[in-house]
Amino acid sequence: MRRCIFKFPSVNSIRMTAAQADLQIDRPTVADGAALWRIARDSEVLDLNSSYSYLLWCRDFAATSAVARNDRGEPIGFVTGYVRPDRPRTLLVWQVAVDSAYRGHGLAAALLDGLTARLAAERGLTTVETTITPGNTASERLFTSFAERHGAALEREVLFDTSLFPDGPHDPEVLYRIGPLSPASAIPSA
Repeated sequence: MRRCIFKFPSVNSIRMTAAQADLQIDRPTVADGAALWRIARDSEVLDLNSSYSYLLWCRDFAATSAVARNDRGEPIGFVTGYVRPDRPRTLLVWQVAVDSAYRGHGLAAALLDGLTARLAAERGLTTVETTITPGNTASERLFTSFAERHGAALEREVLFDTSLFPDGPHDPEVLYRIGPLSPASAIPSA
C-alpha cells in the first residue's frame, strides 16, 4: 500500500510526491480561476458555475480551497470549500474535480487530505460536509473512503429535495457529514 507523505514547512503550501509526477498542492489564486472552470466543465459531472464564480472563489475562498499543480505549475485538480459561518470548525466541500489526464491516481483523495490537514492546523477543523447527488459513485467513494481513512463517522441525509430546485428536474442533494476528525487523523501518516 502506497501512502502520500505530506510535509508541512508552511501550511500555505503542501508538497506531495506521487508516482507519476511531482505535484504541488496549495491555495488557488485568481489566475487559476479559468483553469478550475475548465476542469469543472470537462468533468461532465459537476454543476458548472459561471467562469466569474470560479474567479471569485479563488479570490474569496482560497484559504479554504486547494489546487493541485503539475510540474509546470498548471492546475490539474481542485477542491473548493468554505467554513460554515454558524459552524466555524466545519468545512463544506463545494466541488472536487481532477483533469481527466490525471484521474485514477488518488489525486482527489490527496487534495482532500491535504486541505483538511491544513485547515485542522489553521482552524481546528473537526467536521467535513459535502452534498452528493445519488448515483455520483466517484464522489460517494471519495468521501466514504475519506471517513474510513480518518476513522470518522459518516452520516447521510437529504439536504435539498428535488422539489426545492426551481430550474427543472434536479436530483436531490444528499448531505454527507464526516466527523469528528481528531487532530491526529486529519494529517495523513507515512
